[in-house]
Amino acid sequence: MYHLRKLVQRARRGVACALLALAACTTVSVAAFPQSQPTIGSTFVPLDSWVYPALDRLRALGYTHTQFMGLRPWTRLMCARLVHEAAQSLRPGDLNATKMYNQLADEFQPELGYLGGDPSQTVTIDSVYGRVMGIGGDEPLRDSWHFGQTIANDFGRPFGQGVNAVVGMSARAQRGRFFIAFRGEYQHAPALPGFDSNVQSVIAKIDQTSSAPLLFPQDQRDRFNLLDTYAGVAFGAFELTFGKQSLWYGPGTSGALLFSNNIDPPYMLRLDQVNPVRLPSFLKYLGNIRTEFFFGKLSGHSFPARPFMHGEKVTLKPTDNLEVGFTRMTVFLGEGNGFTLGRIIHSYFSVGDNLGSNRSNSDPGDRKGGLDASYRVPGLRDWVTIYTDSFTDDDPLPLSAPHRAAWNPGIYMPKLPGLPSLDLRVEGVTTDIHSEATVGHFVYYNGIYKDGYTQNGFIIGNTIGRGGRAIQATSTYWFNARNDIQVGFKTGTVDYRYIPGGGGQKDYNVRADWLVKKNIALSGFVQYEHWSFPLLAATPQNNVAAWLSITIDPKLEWGHARTALHRDSTSRPSTQDLKQE
Repeated sequence: MYHLRKLVQRARRGVACALLALAACTTVSVAAFPQSQPTIGSTFVPLDSWVYPALDRLRALGYTHTQFMGLRPWTRLMCARLVHEAAQSLRPGDLNATKMYNQLADEFQPELGYLGGDPSQTVTIDSVYGRVMGIGGDEPLRDSWHFGQTIANDFGRPFGQGVNAVVGMSARAQRGRFFIAFRGEYQHAPALPGFDSNVQSVIAKIDQTSSAPLLFPQDQRDRFNLLDTYAGVAFGAFELTFGKQSLWYGPGTSGALLFSNNIDPPYMLRLDQVNPVRLPSFLKYLGNIRTEFFFGKLSGHSFPARPFMHGEKVTLKPTDNLEVGFTRMTVFLGEGNGFTLGRIIHSYFSVGDNLGSNRSNSDPGDRKGGLDASYRVPGLRDWVTIYTDSFTDDDPLPLSAPHRAAWNPGIYMPKLPGLPSLDLRVEGVTTDIHSEATVGHFVYYNGIYKDGYTQNGFIIGNTIGRGGRAIQATSTYWFNARNDIQVGFKTGTVDYRYIPGGGGQKDYNVRADWLVKKNIALSGFVQYEHWSFPLLAATPQNNVAAWLSITIDPKLEWGHARTALHRDSTSRPSTQDLKQE
């Protein structure tokens, strides 16, 4: 056993060193192959934008090849390059794809205008929006770390029974390599009752804490909150940003396992390689490469308070159809775990198991190693894309301990036989590791950081939480990139060995998005939920959630791009032209 343990530790160190060397090589290659155009800073497209599903569908249809689905958000310049790429490969007769392309080209026309040009100077108001949501019937689920979550992947916005409202705006400014993004909103939610004393006592026992704090305050919420608000600078192939930022580390849509937009964006310092590179010599077979590194602070923790978090991701595209990503995430420091240089260094470079005291400098923190991949299936390239997302605690890769890993595989069909405007996506996810003696005390849980993988009470990853399993299916009918109707279904369960009595939820929903005028979009959503957790309620519960939102995109812009080398270089095919062909 001793020799086997040493062998495993050496393998872990080898993988970690390989990733570090790859990151270093990437940096060297950027310096060795400077950009042919002036460095222009660019803000990131918000994760809830219509742009991502549209570009995802164009990729699955074979019109774009260079985006990294498991590493988002993307900058506006990155999206503009994808739009330019799509223009070169649109097939005659594909009216649906052409409509999508035309709307994307309109959205990123300013960026298409100065691709390759001199640095621009602009201040832009992107959107003003409002949403009213009502939740009726029984109580919704709001604790995905233990039970489930009725409204998921919504930037950690508070919600409860009754009327909930959001009113906000987003804006950005850019001058040459420097840029600023702002997104702020007023949030209203009804009073949020906490768990009763019996449930709190059970949760405290499960989490092995002295008490179970009320994750959601009882008072009515009326607050102004910043979402993605940050400042940054571009240099070479990288952008360095600081502020509140959202990330999505996975190729699926139900919820990335390691980082999703289910949480209020944490404050972080982030280094993102926004322009992919290809390494020289034999390393060219790794394909295009993107890397990202961040260091941030988490909120809402008591055991211990004020922890920090860092993450690193390296994503490869060996071919146009294959993408593979490697991720390492760590929650560390916090009250009682001193902020020392030695502890920080050990957290980044340790790969072995920690058997010492949590208060010694040897504690590396709560570490997770992730692997995600997506692949357009040979022979069915334009029809089927398969993908998976996974991670395991303490091990550098899920493949080194697949029986200890959480998995989230999926399949995406951007069109169906005889129905070119209808897509289908099915995903499954499990964090229920039966081989572990203590279900619910491994995935998303740590014996030292007992508030787990959360930010202000919301889980950072997938809302299936600990000891859970779920299947989600959605199908969208695309009229164009801005107009669509989607139906969805999700069923999930939580292991009875984790939560006494177990439980589960089923959601049925319909969503419609519609561009009613050139700069006014409406979105409607209706969901029926049935859930049953004997610990929370003696009888099954039912609720209905519905919202209506309006977004105005005024695109008010002040400033100019000094030169616009490519403003007219993208020849845009028209729907009429394709009809004639």
